[in-house]
Amino acid sequence: MTKDMTTGKPMGLILRFCGPMVFGNILQQLYSMVDTVIVGRYLGTAALAGVGATGAISFLIVGFATGICTGLSIPVAQAFGAKDYRKMRKFMANAYYIAALIAVLLTILTMLATGTILRWMKTPDDIYSYAYDYIIVIFGGIFTSILYNLLAAMLRAVGDSKSPILFLAIASFLNIVLDLFFVLALDSGVAGAGYATVISQGVSGLLCLLYLYRKFPVMRLQAGEMKLEPAQCVRLISIGLPMALQFSITAVGSIILQTSVNTLGSLAVTSVTAAQKICAIVMGPLESLGITMATYCGQNLGAKQFERIRDGIRRSIAISMSYCVFSILFLCFLGRYTAYLFLDPSETEVIQLAVQYMRVNALFYPVLGILFILRNSLQGMGYSLMPMMAGASELVARSCVCFLLVPVFGYAAAIMASPVAWIFADILLISVYFYDMRRLKKQLVPATAV
Repeated sequence: MTKDMTTGKPMGLILRFCGPMVFGNILQQLYSMVDTVIVGRYLGTAALAGVGATGAISFLIVGFATGICTGLSIPVAQAFGAKDYRKMRKFMANAYYIAALIAVLLTILTMLATGTILRWMKTPDDIYSYAYDYIIVIFGGIFTSILYNLLAAMLRAVGDSKSPILFLAIASFLNIVLDLFFVLALDSGVAGAGYATVISQGVSGLLCLLYLYRKFPVMRLQAGEMKLEPAQCVRLISIGLPMALQFSITAVGSIILQTSVNTLGSLAVTSVTAAQKICAIVMGPLESLGITMATYCGQNLGAKQFERIRDGIRRSIAISMSYCVFSILFLCFLGRYTAYLFLDPSETEVIQLAVQYMRVNALFYPVLGILFILRNSLQGMGYSLMPMMAGASELVARSCVCFLLVPVFGYAAAIMASPVAWIFADILLISVYFYDMRRLKKQLVPATAV
């Protein structure tokens, strides 16, 4: 059912909404994690490194798609908060048109450019074929990722964070079965892991579609609401495109980092691949909390509830800092054992490098937690430009580390690239947040006082 986040205690609302999303984020990570575990265990470290070498470019393209889907849902959340359901459905219809066009364009462009991109990233020759075989399948199935992420974002926009997770759980189980079937039974190599991921994502998207139209009458498009409207499209794109570009800018930084790691050899690539998979799961709750705040702030902006927005952001930061203490302790003391999921315990050098990566990054998770909350909160309130600029500052900082320091200090500099980028992004976001909140207070508080 729908969930109105404009009434009730902010802390309870945030936690209840975020909880299922944390589980869902873990399930999303399981998509690629299962691929990695099965590939690493049954196809060898070279295949594992090949799949890992595609992580940054996959994040660039799939991240762009995810970002724009999230952005397209924000006007929906704002209209829902304002109780303007006809306007909400018009936004939904035009969002579908935009998403379909993006799916077609991204699929064509990425499949044509895959080889060029991998060469540009200096993918080592001994893992190039593995990287190509895996990522070309993922790019061919971009439309399934857009289908799920758009419909899940629409459901979250009206307060339902649980249903998309249920369908993702079903798809995650299916992904495991299909991974084993393609890789072991059909001996289809790393491409089989890609097929399993794409099929599973498609299933989760279709389940979301069926559920949305059967269980949410308020979201069913009615006569006259399916018309393509330029004004609606402009509004959607004005929010969705900056969010997509912010994801992409961050991903470009990841590609630059991956390129730097590639120059250090397949040993470094393998260790970073394993470490990043583990870190992605641990960071999941921080990211989910950020996405929660986009919906929370969007609905409360529509309802013109300024104090609720400010109170919710403060409480979300407190939640984030508490979780960061746990994540630091977990990765510092148990990170080595989680690496055994991907690597044989006998590969001591690779494991040590992976542990070093995890421990250093974990110490900066409080910085990352603030980044997620402020960036998503500002986007939920319709301020998309400056969060995108914060992403640009991340790119500049990460690039400087990779281009200037990695050639000199090697792996030690590579593992500091992301923390340095997070710090630079926070410096901008914190300044912008206080400025925009003062501006928002002038707009909303008089309206609520009338």
